[in-house]
Amino acid sequence: MKKMDNTAKGSWTLDNKPTSSAVKNSCHPNLKLFLAALSFAYFAKALSGSYMKSTITQLERRFDIPSYLIGIIDGSFEIGNLLVIAFVSYFGAKLHRPKIIAIGCILMSFGTFLIAMPHFIIGRYKIETSVRSSLNSTNNLSPCPESSPESTRAGDRPSMLPSRGCERESSVSMWIYVFLGNVLRGIGETPVQPLGISYIDDYAQSENAALYIGCVQTISVIGPVFGYLLGSLCAKIYVDIGYVDMETVTITPGDARWVGAWWLGYLIAGTITLMSAVPFWFLPKSLPMPVDKHDTSCTPEQARFIKDSPTLEHKFRPEEPANLHQMAKEFVPTLKNLLGNPVYIIYLSVTIIQFNSLIGMVTYKPKYIEQHYGQSASKANFLMGMINIPAVALGMFSGGVVMKKYKLGIMGAAKFAFGTSLLGYFLSLFFLAMGCENSKVAGITVSYTGVEGLSHQEPSLFSDCNSGCLCSRREWDPVCGANGITYVSPCLAGCISSTGSGRNTVFDNCRCVALADTHHGNLTATLGQCPRRDSCDRIFPYFLALSVLSSFIISLGGTPGFVLLVRCIKPELKSLALGIHTLATRTLAGIPAPIYFGAIIDTTCLKWAYKMCGGRGACRLYNTSAYRIVYLGLTLGLRTVSFFLCISGFALLKRHIKREEKYALTNGSVELESLRKEENSSIHCEQFLSASDCNPDRETRL
Repeated sequence: MKKMDNTAKGSWTLDNKPTSSAVKNSCHPNLKLFLAALSFAYFAKALSGSYMKSTITQLERRFDIPSYLIGIIDGSFEIGNLLVIAFVSYFGAKLHRPKIIAIGCILMSFGTFLIAMPHFIIGRYKIETSVRSSLNSTNNLSPCPESSPESTRAGDRPSMLPSRGCERESSVSMWIYVFLGNVLRGIGETPVQPLGISYIDDYAQSENAALYIGCVQTISVIGPVFGYLLGSLCAKIYVDIGYVDMETVTITPGDARWVGAWWLGYLIAGTITLMSAVPFWFLPKSLPMPVDKHDTSCTPEQARFIKDSPTLEHKFRPEEPANLHQMAKEFVPTLKNLLGNPVYIIYLSVTIIQFNSLIGMVTYKPKYIEQHYGQSASKANFLMGMINIPAVALGMFSGGVVMKKYKLGIMGAAKFAFGTSLLGYFLSLFFLAMGCENSKVAGITVSYTGVEGLSHQEPSLFSDCNSGCLCSRREWDPVCGANGITYVSPCLAGCISSTGSGRNTVFDNCRCVALADTHHGNLTATLGQCPRRDSCDRIFPYFLALSVLSSFIISLGGTPGFVLLVRCIKPELKSLALGIHTLATRTLAGIPAPIYFGAIIDTTCLKWAYKMCGGRGACRLYNTSAYRIVYLGLTLGLRTVSFFLCISGFALLKRHIKREEKYALTNGSVELESLRKEENSSIHCEQFLSASDCNPDRETRL
């Protein structure tokens, strides 16, 4: 018996697997390769996902659609996950996990290429501008053709613009390709997280699993750095670069009508994702099991949360051939057992609410920076990639290090995650005080005399200074007057003449500029909106600093929170638990959050674009004060609700721990008494019987 005990403690050689000391003291080479491959796959999917979010405003302007529709496109990724996540998580755990992940990466790349396809089908991007007709001419045309006030208020187009018929452009439906491509991306991404994380947790030492998961998730957060940087680069490049003469483009990247080369980044991201599939084809289905996990029974901590059931014994190891009929038969009882865990349900509810807040905030944060602080899409993406995302990556990694260093248990991980989230919440409240005033736009946010506090109604776009012009109130061709006020168009600014051409066009004798100009000096206007006030520029760096600090603190609890989910589940239920968690967050957070966030943001729009054939297009100007209140208020409000659930979750967690500790003590004393009886029986046998009689076959011989 002693020899057998030593063998069990020292090494095991079933199926020619390495000894326990080798497994304990070193990481298997294939596990290292899998870690590297999974990190690259996480990087690729995070790159394409973050690039999608960086192109939100570009897609909105290119396809002339409102924010809520962009939210539907963004949520289509989660729809793809919803279609297959439960089955992939459950059945995929019994099949060849690396190869299933490889197939998913290939599908992701095809979906990314499909998103870029509309650019090669749709026509050239047309900018509606009042200087278009004079680009190749030296003639100075008047932006303010004379007409009667009655025809002016009818909303007719300026006579200086060439008449164009209502042509049904393919852009009306081109966003459908983006939607379908994002769905395919979602289907392909499905197996990466649940199968990848469960594979690591199966074959890594328990003490190292948290660090490995933290490293993988850190890489997944580094992906968005490059995604947003790629978005920043592409946003600087004009959408039809190579097909148009850039000298004829009269707008700059800071203009609300600017559309960057959004399609270029999708081609790059799709290629990288396709490359990430290659290593998984060369990885084995299973790896040597560490000794501390050779016993398939769950740890004491895991046993606290899942009720033991004789019908749910672990009958499949990853190394065993899959029995699809038997797996399908046990799916419903397994799912029922998992959802009967109250701690898992509370955890699920909290993460669903917090993911609603997180996804809505991240999706529209670049747009918030653009609209509220007057930054270009390129700069907003650059700041997200270089400042905000690295702070999140550092926080995720630091959380894994803290878990490993202090060996936090389930309760410790829960407290740490809750504490960091609460501290980040209090810091985020300061964002409400870091607001900027609305841009001064004549007839929308201020009167033509410069008085603020209009009712934001479009009829107020007309004034006595432009009543003699045939102006259209549907146009958005902003010019900045010498008085610091933005006018919706040169016509509405009452400009009589213009000099120069293209970007160098200057409008002269603007009668509306004189109304708010106390000096009555320069009555000119230049293309584009007026810059923000200096006070807003001073606030912006503080906003960035607080954003970095709060993101770091909140992300500290990311890895402990994720490990909490894994550790409170029996080993054979990990893949299913992760899959259901992903399914729930995608369905109840990933899909609806961008939609209702976008719909609420749309309510703060002050000036909409209009399509040539009728209908409302993209928003050109927002009420920045209202935008800040609804955007930040909704984000913080959802997190407030989640904290109340956390309190009830802690109470439930403590009751379970006390109950299970009491049960463990009672059960432990019974097992100890049984063990003593067995030892006494063995001693009695050795004293009165020969050694040959003390064996398992004696009962059959007597």
